[in-house]
Amino acid sequence: MTRRPLGALMCVTVVAGACSGGVEWTGTLTDSAGIAIVANPSEGMWTPATRWTVEEELRIGAVEGDPDYQFGQIGGIALGSGGGIFVLDGQAQEVRVFTPDGQYQQTVGGPGQGPGELTGAMSLVMGPGDTLFVPDIQTQRINRYAPDGTALESVRLSLEDGLPAVFRATPSGVIAEQVRPLALPDRPAPDSLDAIVLLASDGSVADTLMKFPSGKTLNLGGSTPELNLYSREAVWELTPDLRLLFGVNDEYRIHVYLADGTCERILSKPFHRAPVSEQDKEAVMGFLERAWTDAGVPPAVLPQLKSIVHFGEFFPAFSNIQSGPNGTVWVQHTQSVAALSEEELEQFNLLEDSGAPDWDVFDSEGRFLGVVSMPRRFAPRLFRDNNIYGVWRDELDVQYVMRLRIVGAGGDETVASASSPGRGDRGAG
Repeated sequence: MTRRPLGALMCVTVVAGACSGGVEWTGTLTDSAGIAIVANPSEGMWTPATRWTVEEELRIGAVEGDPDYQFGQIGGIALGSGGGIFVLDGQAQEVRVFTPDGQYQQTVGGPGQGPGELTGAMSLVMGPGDTLFVPDIQTQRINRYAPDGTALESVRLSLEDGLPAVFRATPSGVIAEQVRPLALPDRPAPDSLDAIVLLASDGSVADTLMKFPSGKTLNLGGSTPELNLYSREAVWELTPDLRLLFGVNDEYRIHVYLADGTCERILSKPFHRAPVSEQDKEAVMGFLERAWTDAGVPPAVLPQLKSIVHFGEFFPAFSNIQSGPNGTVWVQHTQSVAALSEEELEQFNLLEDSGAPDWDVFDSEGRFLGVVSMPRRFAPRLFRDNNIYGVWRDELDVQYVMRLRIVGAGGDETVASASSPGRGDRGAG
């Protein structure tokens, strides 16, 4: 991305009230050649009366009974323009479609390698015109489906171009993809830069938004693969107005880029970066060993798998970034595994619980509003308007699709309507 040259710094102190009668903001705003550097205090502007909360509005899932409501491993959630909910079950390798109130409609795709079939799909996004995009690493293609579920022509995913790491989509169907260079046998060594690219409606690359140094969480560049947990990684999000939220999680600094690549502002907040303890490592290795055993890995192979797992010295400054209502920026806290209670530790899932339930919320100017706490064992997948769609796990580790309503984000009317939300539970618990 292009960035304006740094010029003279002009430092001003800004004191402002929150939109809904909060306390004064006591951070500082520094202007650097047109880039707003927003340094936040530790305390937010929300008061107990104005802070936002979340409430459960819908739950889809069942422990037993109708198999259309039973999920094995929810890999991704997408939303159609009419509010339909599209859920990828990575275990079943199929996409199930539900109405906005949680009623099952149809199944799209299915296991296999034929046209429209899935083998290694773990994510999905909604493209323009309600065209569903389902990347499949094993078949090296992006499967595309029409709004009625009909399989369309797929797009080739060439590993020579890099490993698709993250897919994000805006409500209007603009799709962005993070690509990581991949070392392949008998091929020239790739560069060490990830790229965030925009995809055209046919799945081809239309533009490159940004390039940045590759992280090392999953390192496939050497002779032996490495899993480097809690290592330095870039985290990003594409907003509805095509701003790019970008940060590298070894420090608490979120860059906001305009659609033309100009850096508009940088927001920061004090944080304590906790060290990764031996107890944390033992808890994570225990989870991995159980997961490998449950997957049928022979005991003799476990030491070899454990040898590729390494740990960073500190937990990241944050785990995730999301674009919320009213132009807000949501930043997820990290959590120490060793700090979990015995009951929480028994239900710990490394894939779903890498981030904490608490999220810092910043307004559209980058000022810290406060913290929103989500339910335990809930992993957000998609923010849309005043709703958060994600995966909730019960005490038996059974997965459900859950929709939360952000209470307070739309003013008094939203608070009133969200205080007694309609439930669409199907076999919850």
